Amino acid sequence: MAASEDPSFAPILLTLPSLTPSLALEVLPAGLTLHRLFVQADGRTHDILIGPEDPTGHITQKYTNTIIGRYANRLPVGSFAIERNGLHSVVSPKPNEAPTVSLHGGPKGFDAYPWEPLPDPTSAELFTPAEIATIQTRLPTSIIFRRVSEDGEEGYPGRLLVEALVGLAQPEGAPNPTADGKKEWNLGSVLLVYRAKLLEENKVTPINLTQHWGFNLDASLQDGPDTLSIKDHTISIKADHTLELNSEALSTGKLLPVTGTHHAHAEKASGRIGEQFPERGYDEFYLFSERAAPPPPSKLPASELKPELDLVGAALSRDGPAGEEVVSLTGGKSGLRISFATNRWNPSTLLLEPGVQFYSNNLSVPEKGARKKIHGGSGAVGDGYPPGTAAFLEFHAPLSGWIHPQTRGPLGDDTLLASGEVYNNFVRLDVWYREGTASEAN
Repeated sequence: MAASEDPSFAPILLTLPSLTPSLALEVLPAGLTLHRLFVQADGRTHDILIGPEDPTGHITQKYTNTIIGRYANRLPVGSFAIERNGLHSVVSPKPNEAPTVSLHGGPKGFDAYPWEPLPDPTSAELFTPAEIATIQTRLPTSIIFRRVSEDGEEGYPGRLLVEALVGLAQPEGAPNPTADGKKEWNLGSVLLVYRAKLLEENKVTPINLTQHWGFNLDASLQDGPDTLSIKDHTISIKADHTLELNSEALSTGKLLPVTGTHHAHAEKASGRIGEQFPERGYDEFYLFSERAAPPPPSKLPASELKPELDLVGAALSRDGPAGEEVVSLTGGKSGLRISFATNRWNPSTLLLEPGVQFYSNNLSVPEKGARKKIHGGSGAVGDGYPPGTAAFLEFHAPLSGWIHPQTRGPLGDDTLLASGEVYNNFVRLDVWYREGTASEAN
């Protein structure tokens, strides 16, 4: 079947219920890809995700807004004995980026498979009745996707059921006052919830799921080369350390303070990403600082997934433990800002824990890709995005957590899942608009 005829590349449109919805999201079952995220603000339409014009372009423009699994980021190639809860397995990550490096799950990761959309959310196995009720009332525009990753897929042990919720939530709350006396309006939210469970007894598998989505909040303005770059964007990451990487971008197991480096974004005089921009761009893992209150768990015994449990509701709450912004990205001209909340943190740890990979699209080769027309591209291959044109923000646990326990603290996330447990990871993206900014920029 030609890719253009493959139904997994037919976009599923999610929109907030309105004649002029502030948010609309196109989702492809192929690779669980977020193809477009439309934002309506100040009479303008923005698509804040980079990527190809044609959905089938994701076949060659890999890792552009797709899910990543079974294991995000880089692992060393080899065979590793793993143990959790007294259970033992062996994992053998396969090379793809280099002979010694397995990237984003291996040669055929989760991004390379079609995902099954569930027309009826009650058919999901890893979401409770209370959560389904929340989804139907607070996320009426949503869908749950499913796939089974077979035992031995890309060297990972255990037959794994994965379900992923993708949904849009309505704007909430009054506008926030800004420092200059203006207002910032919430335009709604995107919620991603990843669940997984081993379908066999006596198994252990590494798991580290994320969305490899890349943002540019100014590109839709099409106002010259500056709006295609993210160097005028400002970023805030609540992190005190980055993970030390070797020459192959594999974890060494050491933590590096951000203070006094270009990773201390809060210390920059202008606050812009372009200030102290490294020669090779950004491609670092930031470990979040300790939070005041614990967010929902990232793993729990399957016996605790009781009918009344509602972790989806907790993820949607801005007033609860899951409400704290850990990352914020602001456009230089559009007036748009996106903020992120996640449960990738462990309250048992006194050190730093799961965080975010910030990648500035350094390796993009415009001659080999395509750029959306709304971003000033032709949509044809050969007219792609140059380096430095997106902020990829990938929320997951530290690389090789079971290999380097010092990066996860004494009781932290080893990134292993045992039989009888359920994996639970969420990311909530909130979209904001600061009044007057876009018109002032013009």
